[in-house]
Amino acid sequence: MGYTVKDACDAVEVSRSSYYRQSCGRKAETGRELRDRDLLERIQEIKAGHPFWGYRRVRAWLVHREKMGVNEKRVRRVMRENGLMAPQTVHKAKRTPQRSKPRAERPRQYWGIDMTKFIIPALGWVYLVIVLDWYTKKIVGWDVSLRSRSGEWKRALEMGIDREYPEGVRDRGLKLISDNGSQPTSVSFMRDMVTLGIEQIFTSYDNPKGNAETERMMRTIKEEIIWLNEFSSLEEAKQRIGQWIGVDYNKLYVHSELGYISPEEFEEEYKSQNSLKEAA
Repeated sequence: MGYTVKDACDAVEVSRSSYYRQSCGRKAETGRELRDRDLLERIQEIKAGHPFWGYRRVRAWLVHREKMGVNEKRVRRVMRENGLMAPQTVHKAKRTPQRSKPRAERPRQYWGIDMTKFIIPALGWVYLVIVLDWYTKKIVGWDVSLRSRSGEWKRALEMGIDREYPEGVRDRGLKLISDNGSQPTSVSFMRDMVTLGIEQIFTSYDNPKGNAETERMMRTIKEEIIWLNEFSSLEEAKQRIGQWIGVDYNKLYVHSELGYISPEEFEEEYKSQNSLKEAA
């Protein structure tokens, strides 16, 4: 024969109100644990594909892409409790004054161009050139090849011009920012820029922030696609990097500088707001 709650509480000298309080607390905690387990599984899936993402970007993806009603504090707690937080980089205070960089105020005003390299075991070094719109953060052009000559840089730029300036780029006020490398300072590259009416801006050796937007984009590409894959061929590298740039990044990436929307969504918002201003 079982004991009543009253008999059990009297035996251990605990009031019934305390028993019910503790019992309800355990049930609530169990419910939270179940909800956290579901959230954790989803976060683990996201982190498997994006190991460098922090809790803010993970939460932004859940809210903006998966329409989950979850707050930032909860995502941070679950990630911290399960060892999923992104490593924090501590930067030393800068003791020397830093020169400023150009600030884009509209799309197609400042583009940055830069290059990085990675290894395909069967081929050796492979070179990736990207062209980034500094306002929308959209990658407008890119090229992957076995060489890094001015021709490859021009090919990446031509892709951006063809897509963004179907009416022609001359007299459109486009400025191209790059370092002082051999490709953008070559005679053929600079001659083509003059022909196209594109103003070149070169970063100086004492201004590391000069092309910071494009260099940071290169870091994102390495974290999101290059460091996570071992490509077996040049064609595979082109296909997967192109897929990532065109869809995963330009269309879907939750960009912190854009309010956690993608570059193309940000560009559409700009166009809509501009249309309303013109109509007013």
